[in-house]
Order: sequence, then structure tokens, then C-alpha cells
Amino acid sequence: MKKLIYIPALLLLAACSQKPVDKATQLADLKKQQAEINSKIAALQVGNSPQDSSKSADIGILKIVETKFTHYVDIQGKIDAKDNVMAYPQSPGVITNIFVAPGQHVGRGQVLVQLDNSVLKENIIQAETQATLTKTLFQRQKNLWDQKIGTEVQFLQAQTQMQSAQKQVDALRQQADLYRITSPISGTIDQMDLKLGQVAQPGVTGIRIVNADNLKVKADVPESYASRVNQGDNVKIVVPDGNDSLTAKLTFAAKAIDPTSRSFAIEIALPARKTLRPNMTAIIKIADYNNSKAIVIPLNSVQKSEQGDYVYINDNGIAKRKNVKVGASYGSQAEIISGLANGDQLITAGASDLNDGDKVTVLQSGN
Repeated sequence: MKKLIYIPALLLLAACSQKPVDKATQLADLKKQQAEINSKIAALQVGNSPQDSSKSADIGILKIVETKFTHYVDIQGKIDAKDNVMAYPQSPGVITNIFVAPGQHVGRGQVLVQLDNSVLKENIIQAETQATLTKTLFQRQKNLWDQKIGTEVQFLQAQTQMQSAQKQVDALRQQADLYRITSPISGTIDQMDLKLGQVAQPGVTGIRIVNADNLKVKADVPESYASRVNQGDNVKIVVPDGNDSLTAKLTFAAKAIDPTSRSFAIEIALPARKTLRPNMTAIIKIADYNNSKAIVIPLNSVQKSEQGDYVYINDNGIAKRKNVKVGASYGSQAEIISGLANGDQLITAGASDLNDGDKVTVLQSGN
């Protein structure tokens, strides 16, 4: 019973100890807390601001100077020899003699291989004997005719027999020439795999002869470049495998477009060089546009937006955004038609992190 009496008494005492709080005091406390919160928010905003007027970005610049700009059309071609032929026999026969070896230089008309023509040789000997006899008989008949001895018919018959015999000899000699392989050009033996006793066949058994001093580059150019590529254009030729490059002129550009590949053929004559060989790959750079006074900048310094292309320049330590119009581009270079002028300091390194009006410090400078 005592416990029940004590609990209500404690509750009564606790209720009497809680005094009402003044509203003015509560309002003052809340305002103080609000001021402290606003102060903390402002401090955080200043610390996270994208622009800090006390700092500047490190950049590299390129001073704009007018220069020559050339645009090239890049085409892949191959080196070919103007004189690159296979020499074949005109008649089948067994190889009896080989007079040359791979890598040997030969002249035009030189006999390279002899085939068996022994039967023809015997026929030629007989024909030559007969021709000699008919020539002797004709000479005697002519002497008689000059002395008015004999008839004109006898003289003409002797003359005809002599001419016929000589023609037969010539025909047999020409036939004998078909049993050998001769070089149609001057050049170097580039390919030959013949053996004594082998049967050579026309159009099958041959020797490749190449004149490496008379080379050219051949390529097919897409139809879309037809109006931009013309005979006489300046070209650069790069031969990667030969570790060589040279300049030349386009010596031939076909007028007709191939209906299958939709391309046209071009050729460039090459000077004699030890580094160049037939069938090497060649990169042809055809100059189709030139500007002797162009504003040229690195292509990767041009940035893009919905409003168009732009770059940043250094304007007395301040990054200034400039809208530009890009013309032709080739490789890593771009021609600027408008937006930049001589003397401008183009920001190259660090431009991607800039905003218009940022302070900048030049660490690298180039021309």
C-alpha cells in the first residue's frame, strides 16, 4: 500500500518542477542557429566555386603565323616496271643450252636459251647448198645472156631458181630462230627456273626480264576525286618498305571511269633508285589544294559545341574563347578560314579544362 501512495506523489512533484519557456527566448535561439548555418553554407560554396580568382591555369601556346597549307589526296598504289616481260619460245623443243642466270643483265635481242633444232640445221645446210648451185648457174647464164648467147627464157628461169632457193634458206633460218628464247628488252633476269633437257613450251616455259631503271607507280583513284586529280599535279610518294620518299608529277590520269570499280587509273614515272623495286607498296599523296598564306593550327586544339567550332587564345593572361570556321584539314593540321589572325596566341595544352575568362599562366610557347 505504501508503494501506491509514493508513485502519485513523485509525478506531482515532477509536474510542478517544469516551468513554461519564454517565446522570445526560443525565437532568439532559432535565429542564432540560422545565422550559424548560413555562415557554414557560404563557406562551403566559396570552397567549391569553379572559378578561383586567386589561381590561374597552366597552359601551352602557339603563336599564329601565316604559312603554306597543302591538302593531299592519299591513294595506295604499287610500283611497277614499265619494261617487265616474260620471254617465251615460239616453238616447243628440248632445251640444249642456257646462256644466262638470274640477276644477269641482258640486252635486247640477246639469245637466252637454245632449243634443239638439229633437224632444221640439216635442212638449212642442204638448202644453202642448193642456193649456192642455183646462184652459180644463174651467174653463168647471165654471162651468156650478156654475150647475146641463149634465150631470155633461159636467163629468167635461172634467175627465178636462184631467188627461190635463197628464199627457202631464209625461211628455214627464220624457222630455226623459233627454237630459242631471246630477250625482247634490255634488263635483268628476274625469274628463271629452266634446266637442260627440259621440254620448253610456248606460253608456258619462260624467263622474266625486268628493267628496274624504268619504274612507275600505278594506282586506281575513286571516282569522287575525278575533278580534283589531273595529269601534271604535284605528288609525294612514300615507300614504307623501302624507307624512301620522293616528289614527282602525275604523268597519266585516265579520262574514263571503270564501270565496275568506279575508279580511274593513274601513273607516275619514277627515277631509278636502288631502294625501289617492282610490286612494292607506295602511298601516293596528290596535292589538290594549296594556300600560300593560310592560318594553320593543330586539329586537336579545335573544340566543338552546339554553336559551332571554337578555340581559346591567350589575351594578356586571360583565356578568351574564339569561334572559328575550319576549312580543309590534312593529317594533324587544320586550315582556319575565319576567327583567328596573325599574332594570336592559340592555347594548345590545357585548353580542354578552360572556361572563357579564366586566368592562365604560359608554361610552354611555340611558333
